[in-house]
Amino acid sequence: MIKVGDKLPGGTLQEYVEVEGEGCSIGPNNFDIAKATAGKTIAIFGLPGAFTPTCSAKHVPGFVELAPKFKAAGVDEIWCVSVNDAFVMGAWARDQKTEGKVRMMADGSADFARATGLTLDLSARGMGLRSNRYSMLVKDGVVKALNVEAPGKFEVSDAQTLLGQVAGA
Repeated sequence: MIKVGDKLPGGTLQEYVEVEGEGCSIGPNNFDIAKATAGKTIAIFGLPGAFTPTCSAKHVPGFVELAPKFKAAGVDEIWCVSVNDAFVMGAWARDQKTEGKVRMMADGSADFARATGLTLDLSARGMGLRSNRYSMLVKDGVVKALNVEAPGKFEVSDAQTLLGQVAGA
């Protein structure tokens, strides 16, 4: 499993872009993880799935609400990463009103989750391999803080906890 001090694994994530611009077409766009994190401070939080109860009621709303405080603390972007396709993540972004606050990044084949070792097998519940629930602070592609939840918990990966770690990282 990835740990503090490790570099994020290479690869791509997808984001559904609503408005064409800055080289992005409308619809799913691929983003190279190394290029997207280079020279930036990124708050990343991963979760098991779009539109699921804890994810929709607590995890995403916390980061949306605190987005201005993250920005004021020097965080360039906030990413939500989930093992869903870009179309689902785009619909969830509209539902959660994340525009301009949280980038909803799709890890459709769980490649990023596997590469970080942050997977959760929910096959018994009909959901297959998913991302574990976590939050991390990344500076220039290197993990500076990491908070991984125990299965079924939501205690350490919340926005307030990660925000408190930004100044110390």
